[in-house]
Amino acid sequence: MPGTGTGGGRPSRNGGGAVTPVTRSTLRQQIADALRDEVLAGRLQPGQEFTVKEIADQYGVSATPVREALVDLSAQGLLDAVQHRGFEVHAYSLDDYREMIEARGIVIDGIFRDKRIDDDPRTTAVLAAVRRRGEEARRAATAGDLNVLIGYDLRFWRELSDLFGNPYLADFLHRLRVQSWVCAVQHLRRLPDLRGQLWAEHTELVDALVRGDTRAAHGIVAAHNADCLAMVERLAAR
Repeated sequence: MPGTGTGGGRPSRNGGGAVTPVTRSTLRQQIADALRDEVLAGRLQPGQEFTVKEIADQYGVSATPVREALVDLSAQGLLDAVQHRGFEVHAYSLDDYREMIEARGIVIDGIFRDKRIDDDPRTTAVLAAVRRRGEEARRAATAGDLNVLIGYDLRFWRELSDLFGNPYLADFLHRLRVQSWVCAVQHLRRLPDLRGQLWAEHTELVDALVRGDTRAAHGIVAAHNADCLAMVERLAAR
């Protein structure tokens, strides 16, 4: 996030306490993550333009990692390159959102189909962490805290899909969920109070998958997608 000290060359500590320098690839990812968070938070609006120099000056870094980060975000569909002007935040339409929801459902069907979560100790530990993410997401949804919800929701789905062992589907689902959140937040932030209006059945989904009840899991996901689409369509119509 902006202002959190992603400046170039500043050392960081790894898990063992040793100091390691921030490499260019690390800085590139830090900048990309921070800008993605700005878009998800609605501080960078659809259609808003900026240059590599503006972002480099904002973060106090050189232009190279910024340019690389912006190219990465463009490849993810969050930014568009504007010839001779820089970049702008991609503006998703309501039709885009409908297609994202449809694609999400297809991908999740592929991830969950005929697969069970292993019950070995390592998987059990990961599943416990996923459930904790779901609990935090539920609390954030109940409180109407959209920023916190998005963070936990993305981690929840990423870690849950990783459990099923297909990294390509997991990566694709993560990208779809980021894009769908980017599309939805421009509408959701119009509401003065989101308490109790956001999907919060993360733990119910985990419980269904642990039981091996894929029919219930698919039902929960289908209801989730339908609720998301109905809310965004209702807000877009205002």
